[in-house]
Amino acid sequence: MNRIVRVLLLAGLAFWSLTVQAQSARLRAANKQFDNLSYVSAVRAYEEFLRTDKKKDPAETRDAMIKLGYSYRKLEDTRNAERIYSELIKSNTDLDSEVYLYYAQSLAQNGKYRESQKMYSQYGEKQKEDLRGRRFTVSYMDMSRFYQDSSSYRISSLPINSRQADFSPMYYKNGLVFVSARDESGPVKRVFNWNQTPFLDLYFHPDTNQLRVPGSDPGRSPNSAVLGGGSENKVQGPDVTAENTPLTKAEIFSRTLNTKYHEGPMTFTKDQNFIVFTRNNSSKGKSGKSSDGVKKLKLYSSVNKNGKWVDIQDLPFNSNEYSVGHPAFSFDNTKMYFVSDMPGGYGGTDIYVVEFDNGQWGTPVNMGKEINTEGNEMFPFAAEGDNLYFSSDGHEGLGGLDVFVAELKDGIAYKGVQNAGAPINSEKDDFGFITDKGRTSGYFSSNRKKGISDDDIYSFRRTCKQLNILVYDAKTSTLLENADVRILRNGVNQELRVTNAKGRVDLCVDSNTEYEFRAIKEGYAMNSVRFSTLTQSPKPVLNVSIYLERSENTVVKGVIKTEVNQQPATGVKVTLRNDKDKSEQTVTTGPDGGYEFDMKPGAPYTITAQKDRYATKKAQYSKTKRKGQVVTDSLGLYGVGDVFQLKNIYYDLNKFFIRADAAHELDHVMTILKEYPKMQIELRSHTDSRATDTYNIRLSENRARAAMDYLVSRGIPANRLMARGYGESEIINGCTDGVNCSEGEHQQNRRTEFKIVAVQ
Repeated sequence: MNRIVRVLLLAGLAFWSLTVQAQSARLRAANKQFDNLSYVSAVRAYEEFLRTDKKKDPAETRDAMIKLGYSYRKLEDTRNAERIYSELIKSNTDLDSEVYLYYAQSLAQNGKYRESQKMYSQYGEKQKEDLRGRRFTVSYMDMSRFYQDSSSYRISSLPINSRQADFSPMYYKNGLVFVSARDESGPVKRVFNWNQTPFLDLYFHPDTNQLRVPGSDPGRSPNSAVLGGGSENKVQGPDVTAENTPLTKAEIFSRTLNTKYHEGPMTFTKDQNFIVFTRNNSSKGKSGKSSDGVKKLKLYSSVNKNGKWVDIQDLPFNSNEYSVGHPAFSFDNTKMYFVSDMPGGYGGTDIYVVEFDNGQWGTPVNMGKEINTEGNEMFPFAAEGDNLYFSSDGHEGLGGLDVFVAELKDGIAYKGVQNAGAPINSEKDDFGFITDKGRTSGYFSSNRKKGISDDDIYSFRRTCKQLNILVYDAKTSTLLENADVRILRNGVNQELRVTNAKGRVDLCVDSNTEYEFRAIKEGYAMNSVRFSTLTQSPKPVLNVSIYLERSENTVVKGVIKTEVNQQPATGVKVTLRNDKDKSEQTVTTGPDGGYEFDMKPGAPYTITAQKDRYATKKAQYSKTKRKGQVVTDSLGLYGVGDVFQLKNIYYDLNKFFIRADAAHELDHVMTILKEYPKMQIELRSHTDSRATDTYNIRLSENRARAAMDYLVSRGIPANRLMARGYGESEIINGCTDGVNCSEGEHQQNRRTEFKIVAVQ
């Protein structure tokens, strides 16, 4: 890993002690550069020592080559690293197991997967506790799974890339903030000893629409997969961006945040007025070091006030003894993911999560062994929809850092970790991945172009892998128009489509997905087919056919909605029970809240809708009247936290008696409470803004109590009801103190609501 901000591995580096006290001057000079982490200078010195010192001690040669290979590895010079490790293993039998691991990784980064597989196998024999040896050995037996979706992506190098490293983009307003080592302005050029490149700063391009590459081929992937025929399964192909693409100007993001040290990956809250960013350990312009003399990385926050980033604070879980960095807020800003090499982790660097509540930080928690490995996990990004993206060299991949995705549920990667595949991933380092909810477009970083120390930022977009669903009459083989086609993805209902005049539905399918397509049409029995993209077809367009038989069965279909806003309810378990033969069918609703069942006619049935934190809804139906018909039913769900305004409950000025027009509305609430005998509600009463705050609180409490007493008088237990007055604290139409409003406008605020506080 070539950048301090990229890898966070400045502590615990493996230094090998020399077994011979007497050292040549050249070797002493090389070791000094190595100890100072000056890997460019160390490489020159070790190569000179190995080339010129004629009377070298074998132990000195061995240790010099180990450190030389390690230096090349740190500089991301994988070809020279491979050369050195190859010579080491040919001429030595007593090497540490790490040499075999580093050799295997270098081979993979050079696209030599068969040879890498052999070295991983040898590493696994020497280091049985590290599962990487076993996992990569098995993984490289079949590389096809890394290329299943490769034809669906189009990648372009961005014109903001410079001659130095550019990486870790992050969405900000309408543009991108990113990390760059591009040359600084001014007469003094500061460089980082590690690899003799400038220090890293934050840069900004304000408009992603301007980042389209002139003359690029949108239909061609820069790294298309080449498989089979005894190949090494390498990711090959030229970059789509021409070498002479002009550099699009990017500006310094903040002169307040950028310092003379490294500033690295960052994250923003949703309102984009709060930033957390990575920086070398420093305070008030002075650098800090750990007990072993190394400057660690820390996370700092800052607030945007009047267009300037101010109030820079270091986070409470920073330490001088280990690094933290690579922050990523969750989509809802309730937590933040970050990377650290703190003690107690699983490998080199692990991903941690910490709760975030209105500027207050909780205690960091390791994401666990499903995410973290014996290798390095870093560069997390939380997309909308609970998908956590990150890069790793410990999970099975194409070499170097690969991008992975984990679907989280209650903070757990319950489906494991999936490799994002080519061409997002290559044999080099691929990291700093950001995307939208459906992974249809986004950005990432990679050093695939030159393969040494120059990282570039790439954009990607996902193209359509088309599937045609054809619905036929089974007897006549004619295509059926206006047939419903329900799409199920991994067992869950998705959208409902309708066949066109040609009896066809067109769909863009995702990779690594199990589909089921159910065709429904009045007068026909429902039928379905399954389709999998776990294996990839080379055909650009695919077809599946569904044949429907004429039938007298009844199709029962409908939509589940939330009562509070009449929007489709997703994730609802819907069960149809045939009350005659006691059989049951179950589906889970998708984004449209829809469900469909095929049942024998002439039987009564019950539909039950269930979802966590919602009251279970049951609806019973008598026998269907006509054979072969389609019955449509919509059901509503009441959920915890839902607030309903009782529109007809208004009060006369300064009164709290229940008016005649209010009683009818409260009778409706009584009906709901009797249908759901375990539901508990809060009656919330409000006043207009006239009179004092104290008077209005007392008046509203009396009004809420009057509504509660009415329901109790109608048989609702008092322990299911709470009454609370809010006074004039929640005016709904702007008629606050001092505002001239009509009597009708004031009456709108003299209202009562009910809020569901519990369901079972």
